[in-house]
Amino acid sequence: HEQRQVHDLPEMKLVVTEYQAERKICPGCQKRHHASFPSEVAGRVQYGSRLQGLVTYLHVGHSIPLQRSSQILGVVCQTALSEGTLVSYIQRAAERLDNFETKLIAGLQQQVVLHADETGSKVSGKLQWIHVLTCPVMTFYKHHPKRGYAALEAMKVLPEYQGVLVHDAWQSYFQLPALHALCNAHLLRELRALAELEQQGWAGELRVALQGVYHALKTQQLTDQEKHKFSEQFDRLVEQGLDLNPERLRSAARGRIAQSKGRNLALRCQQHKQAILRFLFDDRV
Repeated sequence: HEQRQVHDLPEMKLVVTEYQAERKICPGCQKRHHASFPSEVAGRVQYGSRLQGLVTYLHVGHSIPLQRSSQILGVVCQTALSEGTLVSYIQRAAERLDNFETKLIAGLQQQVVLHADETGSKVSGKLQWIHVLTCPVMTFYKHHPKRGYAALEAMKVLPEYQGVLVHDAWQSYFQLPALHALCNAHLLRELRALAELEQQGWAGELRVALQGVYHALKTQQLTDQEKHKFSEQFDRLVEQGLDLNPERLRSAARGRIAQSKGRNLALRCQQHKQAILRFLFDDRV
């Protein structure tokens, strides 16, 4: 026999399950009694959990707008759901995550190392923020109108966290009691921009040196002497950056003067050297 196969989806259509509950008048007490429906069948007509799950997956998992989600369901399942109905399903899913969120917060607080970041998100035309905390097995997203400390407090993880927090040097993170480690992925991007756009050699040399010592750590065990040698190279290159980008003096009339990107980055490297190089001396990072 020669065989060929076609893999396809079955016809997509809603399956209606009807529940019937008997109502009877008791011959003894002459009162009307009726059987109960399953707890999940609350309305006379409703959509089931699988369709509600698909709605949530389309909108939340794949960021498909409500109107388009409704159109997809209309074409695929031949059923028209209003945007208000879709919103109610998404809100119901969020409410059911309360217990999971509580466990997630407790789990994150027990981690030795956490990574934090934030990114802008437009809501009704106004800038708001999505904050993230993550480790190898858990990720927590929180939407908040603010970028700063108020949002970190709302996440209910970091104000009591005592482990190592890896972040992008946003000032609000430094108000936390955690042990700080700066994200060198952010730093490498800034060093590259300085080296390529402004032709600042110290930035390019520091970027290559950071990458080199990082990859050396991944493939072999560096001696304390090698680590301290790199630390001295780090100091030397940062001093070059400060010399190349002198401080812009301010006058009483003009007030505070904005410093160049090169100087701000070199100052950050100098002030937060321990946090930047924590990966070099702390095996947990």
